[in-house]
Amino acid sequence: MNPNVKYRFYATLLDGFQDYLDSEQNYGKFYSNPDKPGAPTLDQWDNKCLVDLLNRINRVPFESEAADKGTTFNDVVDCLIAKSPISVKTTFTIDEQAGRVFAQYNNRNFAFPLSICREFAEYYEGAVSQVFVSAIVHTKYGDVEVYGYIDELMPFSIHDIKSTKFYEAFKFKKHWQHRVYPYCLWQKGDAVQYFEYNATDFSSTYTERYEWMPDRDVPLLVEHCERLIEFLEAYRPYITDKKIFNLIEN
Repeated sequence: MNPNVKYRFYATLLDGFQDYLDSEQNYGKFYSNPDKPGAPTLDQWDNKCLVDLLNRINRVPFESEAADKGTTFNDVVDCLIAKSPISVKTTFTIDEQAGRVFAQYNNRNFAFPLSICREFAEYYEGAVSQVFVSAIVHTKYGDVEVYGYIDELMPFSIHDIKSTKFYEAFKFKKHWQHRVYPYCLWQKGDAVQYFEYNATDFSSTYTERYEWMPDRDVPLLVEHCERLIEFLEAYRPYITDKKIFNLIEN
């Protein structure tokens, strides 16, 4: 660990913090009729979002079939790119006749359309999968290490694979991978101009492309990191996983 680093943020944690900041807006999206039986009040929703974020920071284990499905699909695509039937994460078989990929991960079974899996793999022909990147962001509160894994790295673009039940235009606009990962490469002198979220609902596929513009994106990343730092310091007594503070407890 770099002793000069005061905080360590993985890219999707910045997404989680964004969801927390947008909790009131998201409440209106998910509960357009707050009087519907079973709907939480706005205060209850805000408290849930706070607890969810703290649990994420503290790396509290949780079960999510949707998350496992996304992990499994990503792994199948990686194997198809590498032209390897073997994965350390998942067990899967291809049924050409049924046109399906049957996969098992974390004691869950999934079936994906073979055509969708191959469409993704062919799109990423020649990509390097699961590339770890990190870089230092300088803030007024000290240095922050941002880091994460790029799903697929192409010569001129970075790609993140998303699976979703429902897709709407610019669904991932407020996510932070399209700033964090290009920033990490840019800091190392490897300028990649474009970032794509490649999404599927397993019926169709969708692409969101964002252009990396340092003059615009670096200040936004710095500001977001500083807001997260302010949150962390305000709730520091509730944070049990000290890795985010670049500390290791004995």
